[in-house]
Amino acid sequence: MLGTVVAGLVYFQPWTAARIPVAIEEVADAPVTRLLAVNGRIAALHSVDLRSQVGGSLTQVAVNEGQQVEAGQLLLRTDSSAQEAILRQALAGLDAALVAKEQAAATYARSLALGANVSAAKLAADWLAVQSATQEVARMTALLEQAQVQLTRHTLRAPISGTVIALDAEVGQIADTTTVLLTLADLDDLIVETDVDEAYASQIVVGQPVTLRLSGETETRTGHIRTVAGRVDITTGGLAVEIGFDAPISAPVGLTVTANIIVDQQDAALTVPRTALVRNNGDAAVFLAHDGVARRQSVRVIDWPAARLIVTNGLSPGDPVIIDATGLSDGQPIRSDVP
Repeated sequence: MLGTVVAGLVYFQPWTAARIPVAIEEVADAPVTRLLAVNGRIAALHSVDLRSQVGGSLTQVAVNEGQQVEAGQLLLRTDSSAQEAILRQALAGLDAALVAKEQAAATYARSLALGANVSAAKLAADWLAVQSATQEVARMTALLEQAQVQLTRHTLRAPISGTVIALDAEVGQIADTTTVLLTLADLDDLIVETDVDEAYASQIVVGQPVTLRLSGETETRTGHIRTVAGRVDITTGGLAVEIGFDAPISAPVGLTVTANIIVDQQDAALTVPRTALVRNNGDAAVFLAHDGVARRQSVRVIDWPAARLIVTNGLSPGDPVIIDATGLSDGQPIRSDVP
């Protein structure tokens, strides 16, 4: 009876930790591409928001949304009747000034012809009258030119050739100088505008290759980093980036684009699943399967938003890494299986 009890104690051994099943993979060198996935939107490289140069009622809207226009083409007009009256007044003033100048010049010529019969004071006065009339002509000429320039500001013309991609203007609408009435864009040269989180800002440089997929499409396109902003937006923590297409495309401005920025490519590198990693006070480690127990191994990795992380130190090819380190502790008995 006593022997049976002892045997039962040995069999159950409640103080012995159970071996938990784990999956492992053997670390091996393999080609690795490090990507940063971001979302952006199609934008025109050359785009202009246009506002009225003067306040007033719109009397003509000469284009429609989606219409292609040439540089210099008429887009909008505002009511110019008041300015036209100012122009006519300036023109009349210049005509009067020219007549006065001719009269002053004629009077001075007669005084010169009379010679000694005209006093020096009279001659000087007539000369000053000519100078004054000349200055008045110059002043009225400037007023006329100013009125002509101001009149042209009532007509809005296309500064570039392109397509009207937004139009918020109707005849009779009261326009001011702050409201955008029309957006003109060159759709022959499209880019992708996006933001990169500041945590990865130092990894993004001009020229890096990018794979792109437009919303609603299955095919991928190639591109490259075209520009990188010189500073991070302190309100959003984002770094503005422009991506250029390697081949011309046709797409609507504002369309969502998924972009994978190829930050790094290596012919051979060791990687581990992110789930294999544990951290303690900033130090990274994985668990290796050795002789039926989990052994903690410190490592260095490139922290990156990806399912697998590149290991730069701490592992060698063939090391058996436990795929999921959740709940493991150093020395814990395990039953390992290779997936």
